[in-house]
Amino acid sequence: MLPLLLVAVVAVRHRSVLAEGFGHLATARWPWLLAAACATCLTWVAAACTRQGAVVQRLPLRRLLATQFAAGAANHLLPTGLGASAVNLRFMAVCGLPLARSSAALALYLLAESVGRVALLGALLLAFPGALRLGTLLPEGAVGPLLIAVGAVPVVTAGVLALVPRLRGAVESFLRTALGEARSVHARPARALALWSGALAFPALQAAALVLVGKSLALGVPVGHMAVAYLAATIAVALVPTPGGIGSVEAALVVALVAAGGPAAVATAVVLAFRLLTVWLPLLPGTLTLVALVRMRVI
Repeated sequence: MLPLLLVAVVAVRHRSVLAEGFGHLATARWPWLLAAACATCLTWVAAACTRQGAVVQRLPLRRLLATQFAAGAANHLLPTGLGASAVNLRFMAVCGLPLARSSAALALYLLAESVGRVALLGALLLAFPGALRLGTLLPEGAVGPLLIAVGAVPVVTAGVLALVPRLRGAVESFLRTALGEARSVHARPARALALWSGALAFPALQAAALVLVGKSLALGVPVGHMAVAYLAATIAVALVPTPGGIGSVEAALVVALVAAGGPAAVATAVVLAFRLLTVWLPLLPGTLTLVALVRMRVI
């Protein structure tokens, strides 16, 4: 709740910018918004493709696609992707996968999605080297503490594993299962292609949706810079434990788009429209789909 409270405080302090941003939504051009909605729908197809690529067993296609749509709604009930992970674990269990294998498949999916997002950002930074200006995104003096915090995570993890033998044994067993599952998946070219193509397509489609919304509101930021701003912002807030990234993603996106050269009010309008298309409009039908899948014992 703390990140949501902080976002609320920031929103109240900048309510004039938010009000102006809502005013800009009336000027949006609908063909661009329709294209952004289509890109959003394709993200569920990309997620289903990646999920299938993470397991050797063939999953029922229609139920898999419906599950990804429902998982999007569940993702806004629990922090940091736990809702979607729970839905997909349950779906794989109903499909007959043991818990160890389904957990390994989930870990492989998360790894592929993270690698795909970072790789796409790296490729865009090579193509547009001036698109990301860290000086405007990070407060002065924040780089040092951030690097220390990132470096401390593996050290603390190694210390905990060394001090708790039972936990270390469980982690070693899981890693053996996960590595075996990864080898089995990559031994099948079709599964490996589905895994990595979906992992790249998912963030690319999300970035495309933001770019299309930016075009609809005439943001005035180059396309490549908008895509870089989206990927950098979503990677930066990945560790903020808000359900579905609500609040943290919006704040980071506005800051990133303004740093890329967009006016604050228009950037706010772009982020509001983008989150409306990708989060709030699909939320009700996604929740209804989730309830239906539970009643049908698909999950």
